[in-house]
Amino acid sequence: MNKKFIELREEYKEIIYKSYSIQYLDDLVITFRFEIPGLSVFEPSITISKNSITNNNIDDNLVSNIAFRIGLIELISYYKCVCPKKVVIEAGYIDKDEEKWFKKLFFNGLGEFFYVNGIDISEEELFDFDVRGSLIEVSDINYIGKGNLVPVGGGKDSSVSLELLKNFDNKCFVINPKDTHLNCATDEVYSVKRVIDKNLLELNKQGFLNGHTPFSAIVAFVSYLVAYLSNRKYIVLSNEGSANESTVIGTNINHQYSKTYEFERDFYLYTKKYFKIDINYFSLLRPVREVQIAYLFSKFKEYHTLFRSCNVGSKETPWIWCGKCPKCLFVYIIMYAFLTKEEMINIFGKDLLNDKELEKSFLELIGEAETKPFECIGTIDEVRWAMNRIIKKDYSYLSNLYRDNYFEDIDIDLSRCIYENNVPEEYLNLLKEAIKDAR
Repeated sequence: MNKKFIELREEYKEIIYKSYSIQYLDDLVITFRFEIPGLSVFEPSITISKNSITNNNIDDNLVSNIAFRIGLIELISYYKCVCPKKVVIEAGYIDKDEEKWFKKLFFNGLGEFFYVNGIDISEEELFDFDVRGSLIEVSDINYIGKGNLVPVGGGKDSSVSLELLKNFDNKCFVINPKDTHLNCATDEVYSVKRVIDKNLLELNKQGFLNGHTPFSAIVAFVSYLVAYLSNRKYIVLSNEGSANESTVIGTNINHQYSKTYEFERDFYLYTKKYFKIDINYFSLLRPVREVQIAYLFSKFKEYHTLFRSCNVGSKETPWIWCGKCPKCLFVYIIMYAFLTKEEMINIFGKDLLNDKELEKSFLELIGEAETKPFECIGTIDEVRWAMNRIIKKDYSYLSNLYRDNYFEDIDIDLSRCIYENNVPEEYLNLLKEAIKDAR
């Protein structure tokens, strides 16, 4: 067990969700206040752009209830720096079922964080809630939404969704937009600025516990609020069925936990019980695999020089492909199955399969390691399937390595929807039509 984890839990025994405030300025600003007694106070915020506030019958109590719960998701980032045994909630009220719901999200959403930091703890042992706040009652709301709110990540997946939905009433949703997001967005953008408290960043520098948190859960709750503020009926994600595969082989640890169907289903049911309005959260691409998305995206060539998926490169301005990380290599492989080498080099600037320094990442991607890369990527079988296509036309270093050592026949039918999903029939038929002739 991580010694620092044990020591920090003993020294800092609780984190307190003190309060939140909502201000309608030019934009809507929500500020949260968290405290770890004896260590620090944190005041992160989100700012929702004013152009997204088009609902003329906003119920302030419902907004307040959603905002309060966004704070519970934000709390995860601050909780993880010391992992206290108690989470005190003074800002509002959650019932016992919600306690279980949020504790499950904390535990599974921090699965990668625990693994990387050598922390072995059960969900039951992680922490206890101490709820001290008051319930805000929400009366029945006559809500009639229309159209889609489509979160845009700047990668191939959301671009495929937008192309499939191009004849629908869409608005795009982006947290902390960059040029790549805006270039890939095909409709009006509803933007959110998310600010992490600088005190947390300072604690990270000082060596307090740090690691991956379930960002897509933030997307879920914030997009739900924006959907309500803008009278949208559907929140249309672009998470594929492949996201369900664990990152650490043989465990439930998944870098993409909050992109899985399990979380999608849990969130959908949660909103129906606690928010009680007709906004439906689902992923259009859930029924299909990453290779099927790559097949569709290969045909949308206008995006090929615009999209970016590299998390390392996202820290640069402009957003770049770093060409050195497993995410870059995965996207290169999955797209190369359908494009030419010239097209791939035009996108990435070099032949990634000829880079010997990427061999470790390559072995992780094809399942010859204890874990897959901790990135949002497809399944091991999909990478092998793509490589089986690639080695028929490519003789770069990693292609030769695969051909000589790991070749095996993988059968994937690109024309079928195979994964459990929550996609409305009209949207599912659209997806089925798009892949029906896939080869």
